Amino acid sequence: MKSKSTIKLKDFFLTEEEFELFENKKYGFLETHPQPVELEQYYDSKNYISHTDSKNSWFEKVYQLVKNHNISYKFNKLKVEKKEASLLDFGCGTGDFLAYTKNRNLNVIGIEPNENARHIAVKKLGENSVSNKKLSEINGQFDYITLWHVLEHLPDLFDFIDQLKTKLKDDGVLMIAVPNHRSFDAQFYKEHWAAYDVPRHLWHFSPESMQKLFNSFGMKIEKTHPLWFDSYYVSMLSERYKNNPFGILRAILVASTSNFLGLFTGNYSSVIYRITKNQK
Repeated sequence: MKSKSTIKLKDFFLTEEEFELFENKKYGFLETHPQPVELEQYYDSKNYISHTDSKNSWFEKVYQLVKNHNISYKFNKLKVEKKEASLLDFGCGTGDFLAYTKNRNLNVIGIEPNENARHIAVKKLGENSVSNKKLSEINGQFDYITLWHVLEHLPDLFDFIDQLKTKLKDDGVLMIAVPNHRSFDAQFYKEHWAAYDVPRHLWHFSPESMQKLFNSFGMKIEKTHPLWFDSYYVSMLSERYKNNPFGILRAILVASTSNFLGLFTGNYSSVIYRITKNQK
């Protein structure tokens, strides 16, 4: 159930193809149209940074440095209380968050469909800790399930959330991080905002639409947290898409403004949602 097109975008990262976003009237999130049938081809690039551990360019070095900081930040927001708790990291990429949690005595398993990223993750964690199975094929329930910038990539959104709920223990915690198209940096860069990342990002969320979406599954958002550094990364990439060779200073200014305004509005560039089941 969608309304008219809200914005026209281009795949600046890879193909230069054009796409449109439509607003879902029921939940308020934006949908990428058309949604490609063969999505894997849009990830087929050595420059897709979350599927590599590359540190060749200064941009990649900064990304890896920030990634390491974000890993400890994300783990702290989990607030793990159970000894030897179980954790499933869906879309675990190259396995860095999973390795961090495993070293803190959690029983972990990761799912990563991309072959190259999974190969790197297996080297860090071992064959038994990383799988390319579907969520429905994983046995048992988990104390924690994490999706770090993954939900926006998944074509079968509603079926997947339904499966997530069945894999989460009744007192379990689901942690999801996604970009926020209501943020200041998104409004500033408009069609050049790098976190739209069409068509790899199929859905584009805001805090309000996330609340409506998960409430409809009998779940609730208990708390939200900002990902402070995402605004800087996204703004720098957005300046690159605008072909601005001196854009780094403006990117820093835009990102800092976005974080500051987020203190009052909650509309940070990227948001972590702590989600639980409604207990009746």
